[in-house]
Amino acid sequence: MLVYLWEFLYNNYVRFWLKWILRLLTRKCELQRLLDGSDAGARRTLNIEHSLESSKNKVLRHAVHVEEAEVEKCVRDVMKEKKIKQKDTGFKTNLHMSLLQIAGYRKLYLNVEDLRKVPYDSSNEEHEEQLIELWNLLMPHENLKARISKQWCDIGFQGDDPKTDFRGMGLLGLVNLVYFSKHYTEEARQILSRSNHPKLGYSYAIVGINLTEMAYSLLKNGALKSHLYNVVSGLPQMEHFHQFYCYLVYEFDKFWFEEEPESIMHFNQYREKFHEKIKRLLLDCNLVLTLQ
Repeated sequence: MLVYLWEFLYNNYVRFWLKWILRLLTRKCELQRLLDGSDAGARRTLNIEHSLESSKNKVLRHAVHVEEAEVEKCVRDVMKEKKIKQKDTGFKTNLHMSLLQIAGYRKLYLNVEDLRKVPYDSSNEEHEEQLIELWNLLMPHENLKARISKQWCDIGFQGDDPKTDFRGMGLLGLVNLVYFSKHYTEEARQILSRSNHPKLGYSYAIVGINLTEMAYSLLKNGALKSHLYNVVSGLPQMEHFHQFYCYLVYEFDKFWFEEEPESIMHFNQYREKFHEKIKRLLLDCNLVLTLQ
């Protein structure tokens, strides 16, 4: 109760007077202080984003919703509104970078969401080619005898036809699995081998799709902002989302074997424990979570 009361008082009263006093003392507005006071990266962009969202000024609030093509004009509008000289190239460059990151994050989420909404279609040649590519990457020395086959269980699908396992995450789940197998082939094959452990084994493909859902949810709720704002100084791309997924797959396998669960029946419990661990790591504004 006291926390909520403080937040209300701070946002509605204290923050305004604090900004006013600091402006008198420094002769700089909040945006200038934030852009001057920290290096490029998550901490600065998150602070800029919060400042813009909290502003009572419509021009500033609108800035967090602009598209990539509007960023340059938006920077000029903000500078005009805050009476900052256009020749202040440092302010202009840094604000432009932060707004690109903010716009890029939103666009990335929409692109990931669009891919997630595409259902796996066995009549789609491109979908089928990706599925077969996954098999060939993971099982190079074993031919797939038929499209509908028990062999799919060898790489961790639940039944004879993998398409049923993509219902929750759509084509995104398959694209993630293929990306990891293509870009980290040796690691993917090692993890697949480890997933067949007689006591600590798990379903490789099913867990991979589950980790797609984890990466997607972290992107959706904004938890990935700190990571992505540190990874790229401009627009985050789908490539950056895939790379974060690869990190999750690799780290989850390590985590699973370190924890030594009694059986796969406890998967949800350990999956949530791993999820909480990742969320805690993402609270560090200086951290980048990548698979080297």
